[in-house]
This record gives sequence, structure tokens and C-alpha cells, in this order.
Amino acid sequence: MVNIRADEKPNILILFAHPYPQHSRVNAAMVRVVKDLPHVTLHDLYETYPDFHIDIKQEQALLEAHDVIVMQHPLYWYSCPSLLKEWMDTVLEYGWAYGTGGTHLRGKELVQAVSTGGPGHAYQPDSYNGVTMTELLRPFDRTAALCGMAYGKPFLFQGARLRSMEDIAAHATAYRAWLNDYPHPGRGAECNQPAVPASDR
Repeated sequence: MVNIRADEKPNILILFAHPYPQHSRVNAAMVRVVKDLPHVTLHDLYETYPDFHIDIKQEQALLEAHDVIVMQHPLYWYSCPSLLKEWMDTVLEYGWAYGTGGTHLRGKELVQAVSTGGPGHAYQPDSYNGVTMTELLRPFDRTAALCGMAYGKPFLFQGARLRSMEDIAAHATAYRAWLNDYPHPGRGAECNQPAVPASDR
């Protein structure tokens, strides 16, 4: 593994997925405050691919050029908006992201910046959603593992419908600070990428 200086910032790619950003309070505020961070690339998927025709090679090149991948999105029906799921389905190819020869993402880090309309207490086993956020985001955790990536602790904002603009502004400020201080995962870091047997393909 290459040694990383303690003060070296990682190259961060934000995959921003919101189908209606003009109606967003939380995600719009978050995007506004991070655009000028020099080590952060903001990639608006819905703006880039309004027809859902994703340039797989271009997206793979973007991933290879960054150390930390942030999926920023609202929670839609207990998952992510559909274009982000389409992006995962097409870009994270067998033989590139996982499986035989699929080591291009190994040693990078995946983390999510997620907002929910419902409050935090609604995401508990004894509440009306019936599950925790950890359980809901498990598919992303497992996607990271299969691709040889570390999965970082999500950056959450919950109860968006009930929160004040002051709360939202404070969250956006905290988001900027979180990205600015994000630790470098290290290049070629050891990982526990599971092997996919050829017989399973």
C-alpha cells in the first residue's frame, strides 16, 4: 500500500441523484455549499443523463480517478432514486467492478449522504417503517464489499419535511466540513473483496 500523508485530501466524487432538484430543500442546499471544494467533483446524474442512457466507460473512468465515492440522494421507497439504481446496474460490471478481473474499485471507499422525509424515530423496528436505516442501506454496503470497497458511515439528514431552513443550512455546513475533512482511504488498501466462483456466473 502506498503511504498517504496525514494532510492529503482524497479525490471525492459525489454522485448526486435527485430527479426533482428544483423542489429539494435539503439536497439543493448541500450541493450549493460543496461546489467550490477543489478535491470534490460534483456529478449530477439526472442532469447528465435525462434519457437514462448512461455512458458506462465515462462513468468507470470517473470512478477510477477518485478515491471516495459519495452517493448523495433522498431515500425513495426505502431505496435510491431510479437513475442511481440504473447507474449501479450498468456501470458496476462483472469483470470490471467485481468477479474475475473486477478489481478496478478495490481499496476505494463508498459512502452515502442520504436524506429522509420521515424522522429518525420512524426508522426503528417498533415504528411504522419497521426497519432501521442500517438495514435499508444494506444493499449498498454489500455492493461496496463485492467491489472491494470500504463502506463508510452514512451522512444522514432525517425528518426533512418538518425541519426548519436553519436546520437545513446547518446540515449543509456540516456536509461541507465532513467532505473537507474526509480521511484518505489509502491507495490499494487491503480489502476483503469476496471471490465470485466462475461456476456461479
